[in-house]
Amino acid sequence: MKVRIHVSLKPGVLDPQGRAVHHSLEGLGFSGVEDVRIGRLIELEVAEDTSDAVLDDMCQKLLANMVIENYHIEKLEQEAAGAA
Repeated sequence: MKVRIHVSLKPGVLDPQGRAVHHSLEGLGFSGVEDVRIGRLIELEVAEDTSDAVLDDMCQKLLANMVIENYHIEKLEQEAAGAA
């Protein structure tokens, strides 16, 4: 089973990388961007019987820094065989 873990900074946590991207977008002439927050996406291939509790435990112990980050677990449906 494929699983995506979306990790993002908690509201109120400073995001210097996001601020740098925002500044660069403005410098390139892109207007209307009010804020930029940078996160990360982790894709896992796990056994079909992997429980939600185990996935949650992985996030809390390693994949996300619980002090400053939030995470969201997304289970992906298997692609149909032979699909392009």
